[in-house]
Amino acid sequence: MTLQARGRVTAQSLADECAVSLRTIYRDVDALCAAGVPVQSDRGAEGGYRLLDGYRTRLNGLSSQEAEALFLAGLPGPVQALGLGAVMAGAQTKLLAALPVELRSTAERMRSRFHLDAPAWFSDADRPSNLPLIAGAVWEQHPLQIRYQSWKAEKFRRIEPLGIVLKGGAWYVVGRVGADIRIYRISRILELSRLDETFERPLAFDLAAYWQDSTQRLSEEMHANEATLRLSPWGMQMLEVFTSPFARAAAKIGEPDPVDGWRTVTLPVGSMRQACAELLRFGTEAEVLTPPELRARMAEVAAALHRRYA
Repeated sequence: MTLQARGRVTAQSLADECAVSLRTIYRDVDALCAAGVPVQSDRGAEGGYRLLDGYRTRLNGLSSQEAEALFLAGLPGPVQALGLGAVMAGAQTKLLAALPVELRSTAERMRSRFHLDAPAWFSDADRPSNLPLIAGAVWEQHPLQIRYQSWKAEKFRRIEPLGIVLKGGAWYVVGRVGADIRIYRISRILELSRLDETFERPLAFDLAAYWQDSTQRLSEEMHANEATLRLSPWGMQMLEVFTSPFARAAAKIGEPDPVDGWRTVTLPVGSMRQACAELLRFGTEAEVLTPPELRARMAEVAAALHRRYA
């Protein structure tokens, strides 16, 4: 498979990739040749092993689990949104036809028994009409001129799209703007046009690593403060639902009170206004202890609610 994908490869490169000795590679090549695989050995400074022109391996080397995983990877919703639904369907049809008979039923079973529903509960998935155009610009390295609706105002930007991310049912494009790399939610792009010019993609850019670092940094920025509260046993169960994974991971939870079972919990929160809105969801199952300004704000809101509903 390596020779088929990459053409000529040296014995040393094969040994390094397979984590074996050169002697093992020599034996393996002899075994492949004996099995009828036409491996050609070229000598010289630019030599190495290669397959004879036109030779292609069949898919009978796939294990049952590998075949199942390939069909599980064909996520129909996101693929359709990217404009590749017909392409994926065609590829899966060809793959199914090429599979040995004993693996076809397992691949079909995997496709019929597993389904991905990306959006969170009670929220709709983004279905931006311009997603295929953006995906094409990412692939072909064309800049985009966009009109974008941010939280504060409309903005015009020229971006060099480096990648697309699907997060919780929402699509995002990661793009370079000048010397900075920024993230834009695609559903908030009001207008866009693809520019004819092309750009050079940064060789060291890693989309997955950048996204992970960005989400971690965003979580830290959104939880810049800290609050201490008491939670009832029912409130402790609500903690799993009403707080972010970042806040739950950083929470410091005390031992339950032997009388009523309430616990003291210290966790990161955002601004006082945001923290108040989030903690009100706990109702009477929580009591804010500190900071004083958050406790006072909770009391003000509770008093205003009492006046409204009394």
